[in-house]
Amino acid sequence: MGLGRRLYRGEIDVDFVGKQKLWYSLSGLLLAISILGIVVNGLNLGVEFRGGSVFSFKAPAADVAEVRATFLDEGVHQAIVQTAGDRWRVTTETLPEATVTKVQNAVVADYKVPASQVDIQSIGASWGGEVSNQALIGLGVFMLAIILYLSMAFEPKMALAAIVALFHDLVITAGVYAWSGFEVTPATVLGFLTILGYSLYDAVVVFDMIKEVTAKLGTTAKKTYTQAANDALNHTLIRSLNTSLVAILPVAAILFIGTTLLGAGTLKDLALALFVGMVVGTYSSLCVATPLLVTLKEREPKYQAIARRLAATGGGKAKKTAAAKG
Repeated sequence: MGLGRRLYRGEIDVDFVGKQKLWYSLSGLLLAISILGIVVNGLNLGVEFRGGSVFSFKAPAADVAEVRATFLDEGVHQAIVQTAGDRWRVTTETLPEATVTKVQNAVVADYKVPASQVDIQSIGASWGGEVSNQALIGLGVFMLAIILYLSMAFEPKMALAAIVALFHDLVITAGVYAWSGFEVTPATVLGFLTILGYSLYDAVVVFDMIKEVTAKLGTTAKKTYTQAANDALNHTLIRSLNTSLVAILPVAAILFIGTTLLGAGTLKDLALALFVGMVVGTYSSLCVATPLLVTLKEREPKYQAIARRLAATGGGKAKKTAAAKG
């Protein structure tokens, strides 16, 4: 409790920037694991993207093994069996019309379900490919719009740091989907777009404060760029944490409670992207974007001169920072 009160009163100064090697190593590890998952496992694209058939019906007394066996007996070997509330949702590869009819009849016979209550949706591979292209175009346009906005709102190095953080968040979130095997559906794409916007908001808040604080650094400054940026980050820390907590709690409720109790597949697809993206986005705005910005800015002659002067005059932390930079 004492730590929490001190944190909210702004009495704790966390050295985020000073631990940049730790953050870079952690992010590098997460990115490597994520890329490995994408390469090895790939993304489990939903039927909306790859095409296929979806069967939905009620069978309260059945279990997963029984439902899968029903489809296997009819020659369907790639069936993904899920619960959606009180209904079963079985996704298969694209099936011929005759096979669809056979499966429907088997469901009716095995689970005493009226044929009219077995919902069947068939999506062609060409239509799925078109949806995939549209989703990629949407992500591309959104990223282009973000890059243009950042380029106009901030100086190039700030914009670059924010863009790197955005790609960092997107790759790690995609990696979680690759390793978990969760389906990537249109709802997932909406989640990706949402977390990009959220991550951008968090980075903009932090960078606005950094821009305001570092604008005052002149030749007689008493702080290095590193110290000023870290101070600015600490000033926005509570706001970032509060915003993240308020956003993450309802998403966590949807992901861990709603999908467990209700089996809501669409909510799960959206909630996982939001949950992972918000957690990673909060981390990246504090531990990736700002340290990367500082790394780029401290290479400028102006800020190198300030660091050398403060180190020579015994400028406290500046002396340690300058010595560390060698």
